[in-house]
Amino acid sequence: MSTQEEILAKANEVTTSVVGNASGGILKPAQANRFIDFVVDQSALLQSSRVVRMRTPQMEIDKLSIGTRIMAKATEASDTGANAAVTFTKVSLTTVKLRLDWEISTESLEDNIAGDSLEDHLASVMARQTANDLDDLFINGDTASSNALLKSLDGFVKLALANGYVLDCEGGTPISRSVYDRSLRKIPSKYLQRRNDLRFMCGPQLVQDTIYHLGDPSVKVDGNVASGGSPVNSDIGGRYFEGAGGANGGPGDTGLRPFGTPVLEVPLMPETVAGDYSGAAGDHGYLIMTFPQNHIIGIQREIVVYREFKPKKDTIEYTQFTRVASNVENFDAYVLTKNVKRRAA
Repeated sequence: MSTQEEILAKANEVTTSVVGNASGGILKPAQANRFIDFVVDQSALLQSSRVVRMRTPQMEIDKLSIGTRIMAKATEASDTGANAAVTFTKVSLTTVKLRLDWEISTESLEDNIAGDSLEDHLASVMARQTANDLDDLFINGDTASSNALLKSLDGFVKLALANGYVLDCEGGTPISRSVYDRSLRKIPSKYLQRRNDLRFMCGPQLVQDTIYHLGDPSVKVDGNVASGGSPVNSDIGGRYFEGAGGANGGPGDTGLRPFGTPVLEVPLMPETVAGDYSGAAGDHGYLIMTFPQNHIIGIQREIVVYREFKPKKDTIEYTQFTRVASNVENFDAYVLTKNVKRRAA
C-alpha cells in the first residue's frame, strides 16, 4: 500500500464513531492513537520530528553528552587514573491545552449529497486542520503573540533565535549557494560527520526561489551574476543541487541537495517576515538546518472530543481538546538563517 493510500485509509477511520457520541467523552487509547497517527501523517514536520506520546502533562527526556578526544595512548600495565566525564542533562516538555470547535446544522446533514457520511467527512477534515494548526504552532509559536493559537507556546523559530546558531543575511540576501554554504559552515564540524542526516527546512516560496535562482544559467557558482565562474546548472552545480534518485530524504523532501544535504519543504515556515535590518523592504523567510529528530514534539495521549446536539439551534456542536508540547533537544546542532530575501513575484 502506498503512503497516500495509507493516509486515506486512516482518514476513513477517523469518523464520528471515533471522535465521540452524543454524550461526548475521552477517546479510548486505541482511538486516540489512531487520531494522532492520522494527524502526524498529514504533516511533513511531524513525520520528520521525534514525536513522543505523553502520559502526563510534564515529561523530562534524558540527554547524555561526552567530551571530545577522550581516548589516549595506553601504556602496558599502567592506569592513567583518568576517566572520561559523562554529562547528563534533561530536556523538559510541558503540555499546553488547545481546543478546536466546529458546528454543523441538521439541515446540512439532511440536505447534503453526502448524506450520513458528511459528518464523518467533517471529522477527517478537522483532523487535517489539527495537523495544520499544530505545524503552525510548533514553528511560529510565540508566547508574546496576541494570536489565540500562537501565544500557546514558543515555537522552533523563536527558540532557535534565542538559543541556536543564528546566521544573518544582512541586507536581505536572496537564497543562493552561498546561503546554504554559510549555514553548513556555521554548525560545529563534529556534526558534519553525519551530513547525510542533516536537513535544510524552509517554506515553499524559498524552495521555488532556490529552483529558480540555481537553475538560471546566467547565475554563477557564487550566486552572483558576475564575470567568471561556472554556471550553476553545469555538471558541478547539478551534482550539488539535484538528488540523483529524486526526492528520497523523507517527508517533504524536494529533491534539492545543497552540498549533499536534502532540503525539506515545510509549508508553514514563515515567509512574509519584515527584515530587521536598515532599509529592509519586501518579504523575508527563514532557513533552518538541523537533524529533523532534534525537534521533539509531545502529544498527550488523552484527546477529548465532545459531540452535543443543541435543540434550540438545531445544530450539532463538536469541541476537541488536545494537550501538546515541543522543544529542541540540542541547540548546538541547530542553525537558523534569518533575513533571507524572497524573490519578488
